[in-house]
Amino acid sequence: MKHTRMKLTVLASSLMLASAALHADNHDARAIAERLVDEHFQNSTLSREEQIEELLWFAEAAEPFRGMQISTVAEGLTTHVWERDVLAPAFEELTGIEVTHNIIGEGDVVDNMQTQMQSGNSIYDGYVNDSDAIGTHIRYGTTINLSEAMENEWADFTLPSLDLDDFIGIQYTTGPDGSIYQLPTQQFANLYWFRYDWFEREDLQEQFRDIYGYDLGVPTNWTAYEEIAEFFTEHVGEIDGQRVYGHMDYGRRDPSLGWRFHDSWLSMAGMGSPGVPFGNPVDDWGIRVDEESRPVGASVTRGGGTNAPASVFAMQKAVDWLNAYAPEEAQGMTFGEAGPVPAQGQIAQQIFWYTAFTADMTDPSVPVTDDEGNPKWRMAPSPVGPYWEEGMKVGYQDVGSWTFFDSTPEDRRTAAWLFGQFTTAKSVSLEKLMHGLTPIRESDIFSDQMTELAPKLGGLVEFYRSPNESNWTPTGTNVPDYPRMAPLWWQNLAPVMSGEVTPQEGLDNLAGAMDDIMARLARANVFETYAPVLNDEQDAEYWFEQPGAPKPKLDDEMPQGTTIPYDQMMEEWMAAGTR
Repeated sequence: MKHTRMKLTVLASSLMLASAALHADNHDARAIAERLVDEHFQNSTLSREEQIEELLWFAEAAEPFRGMQISTVAEGLTTHVWERDVLAPAFEELTGIEVTHNIIGEGDVVDNMQTQMQSGNSIYDGYVNDSDAIGTHIRYGTTINLSEAMENEWADFTLPSLDLDDFIGIQYTTGPDGSIYQLPTQQFANLYWFRYDWFEREDLQEQFRDIYGYDLGVPTNWTAYEEIAEFFTEHVGEIDGQRVYGHMDYGRRDPSLGWRFHDSWLSMAGMGSPGVPFGNPVDDWGIRVDEESRPVGASVTRGGGTNAPASVFAMQKAVDWLNAYAPEEAQGMTFGEAGPVPAQGQIAQQIFWYTAFTADMTDPSVPVTDDEGNPKWRMAPSPVGPYWEEGMKVGYQDVGSWTFFDSTPEDRRTAAWLFGQFTTAKSVSLEKLMHGLTPIRESDIFSDQMTELAPKLGGLVEFYRSPNESNWTPTGTNVPDYPRMAPLWWQNLAPVMSGEVTPQEGLDNLAGAMDDIMARLARANVFETYAPVLNDEQDAEYWFEQPGAPKPKLDDEMPQGTTIPYDQMMEEWMAAGTR
């Protein structure tokens, strides 16, 4: 009896100690959550108490993984640097999980991801991989189906307030089966960029009207873009003592030249089929799929559009404009080298400009902001080419998204899933948006904070508040193996930009190489679903006679130039976006 009482006393003491420790842990977690909110996450669409409760959920859910070390990876954007420098330490303090959020080159991210998928060896526990690879992820069977995981093994580790419907890019990370394969964590578009202050000058407006017969404004077709480029380069030539140019681009043989073209350049000319987010049956790479989402060819002779007349037109214009209207050194530049150039103050417009450069463009020290830090420039929709038709996508969006693989040990994968959710949670997402300007949540875009910031951001907020934003979309599900197929673009189109081959020859080579890879992948039987089944080749005229893409050559590829006043366009955007 005495031993029994002693055991009961010891048990009661242990329970009391455990309860006290739990109470202390909860108390400590709340103190940490409160401090994180007050010091780092003051801007949020949640109330302070809602933020604290959301952070406390992470502390509790992460308990089984406390003390674990995990490694994740992303490309070098301001947003991801902020995740590394602010969110990873905050997550560790809150959860006890130490995260090394590695920042490496975009190509290196893709290479590591491909190696992990092929080898089955875990390299990183979580990847921020562009949704452009969605076609790869739905086919190989190695990527975690997030929809299934959230209902099963991750049911207790999925944030109750995650609110997937609030993500503006979730449709781009969803497969044909309706399942979500990736979770967006940053998003940016390519748009038209121009010097609003120059376009508003009455002397330049009058001069342009005298030469071209219509108003200087935001170009809505490629003819107007070309004529504005010619105007500033050849007729204006110099502003305030500085040589100015009507166009900016880059042409060096480099992997980044691939992004320049497979990020929807051909579809901006009108190469593909109507359909948003992805042209159906012909997408913005020119790949055609059948009714079962199986790729059947990129070449015109197989029903694709990669080497169709619209694509040839698009490549010819890229070459012509770079040579005639951009600074001579642009021909030898890469994406990273060319990106900062418009901020230096000598470029009048750029048809293909990534909003990821917005933060650099708003620095008060650059020549394209005024004395009060307001932008002298604006962003607007890019003009569309002569083959474009209503219902087609207008441009490209990059949607960097959390991606996980079955080759990662389950406990590490789950801990990385918690960190991925933490970087996108409403408690932190608005603060992250204000630092990196890469929005992922509709609630953040319509927040009071972004309304206040809007005048400083040159149209970014207005763009994302407009329903038209959904016409800018990433690479879709037609591309069966993004890591293997993306390099084909720069390898085959760099000779076009340097003048070694014609646009038709380069695009014929590209389309043929894409078909060859899809045929080899089909023979290798590497896909679990949606494997390519290439069409037999037929004369191109057969496909030109069919409805939709590929489209035959137009008699007039350069119709009358058309423009719209920027302020009028923004009024229409804002009226459409009011809610």
